[in-house]
Amino acid sequence: MTKFDEPMESRETSRAIDDAAARWAAKLDRAPLSPQEGVELDAWLKGNSRRVGAFARAQAIAVHSERARALGSSFNPAAFEPAPRDNNPDRRRLLWGGAAAAAVAVGVGVSVVATRRPMGLETLRGEVRLAPLDDGSVVTINTQTRLTVDYTQVRRTVRLLDGEAFFEVASNPARPFVVDAGDVLVRAVGTAFSVRRIPGEPVQVIVSEGQVEIRRRTGAGRPVAVAANFRAVATETGPAAADTSGLVPNDVRRAMAWREGKIAFEGESLRYAAEAFERYSDTRIVITDPGLANQTVTGLFTATDPAGFAQAVAVSFGVQARAGKNEIVLSP
Repeated sequence: MTKFDEPMESRETSRAIDDAAARWAAKLDRAPLSPQEGVELDAWLKGNSRRVGAFARAQAIAVHSERARALGSSFNPAAFEPAPRDNNPDRRRLLWGGAAAAAVAVGVGVSVVATRRPMGLETLRGEVRLAPLDDGSVVTINTQTRLTVDYTQVRRTVRLLDGEAFFEVASNPARPFVVDAGDVLVRAVGTAFSVRRIPGEPVQVIVSEGQVEIRRRTGAGRPVAVAANFRAVATETGPAAADTSGLVPNDVRRAMAWREGKIAFEGESLRYAAEAFERYSDTRIVITDPGLANQTVTGLFTATDPAGFAQAVAVSFGVQARAGKNEIVLSP
């Protein structure tokens, strides 16, 4: 197994990146950016791929403030806000859209959409979307994902048609939050978890906070409770959760790396890695040698940079990486 280290893009500290991201988010939240400021923000985001995730998190503070208000009048949202807010919802949507446009320019786009009625959400190849929901919950949607949001007075349902999404659920025991992934139903009250539904793969649930319950739509078998820092794998037939395994916090962070435009591998084959990059980029990685395809890799990579990944593989394994039209060929 070969392990790669993420390239050093700069000596900029995480604290410095977060501070700058907070200043940009606050500036954008107060008023639309001037053309010059838009150019400056775009240049700042392009300077380091870590800045994209930091900016998305800073933008999400406003979303979490809205979610916090949904939890009750005793909550003080001012503690989470970087600057005084404009309570005009139309203007907020306009500002969020501007932030999304800036983020899209540097790879995995991070956009924010406010939902006010049952609707469908879809991401394109290489896009990640952050969507606050009517009840104060927040969903982050991975690349090439389709889902629908259907809220009633007694139930909150998100149908994950295909792809992957991370849910931060506003607590409301009287109004259950259910993710419908085919025959697999994931029920939560107030928690944070991801659901992955990819054709040809079993449904996978990772819980980062709280607890969820997994059951079959058909009612067959007992529901399975899954706690924080656990992963559950459920096929669309058989037990509600075919396998449940514990994770250390670092495993959870790696599994959620896609939210910051990264792909994390931990001993997966190069064949699997090549397929993973296809979900984020039109450039395919083609491996001509079966033996090479079965080699394993560990590391953290930029999701929209298959060329950088292929080059790292070529150097590490002593193979050739040849660029063609919409593809990179790895061969001995």
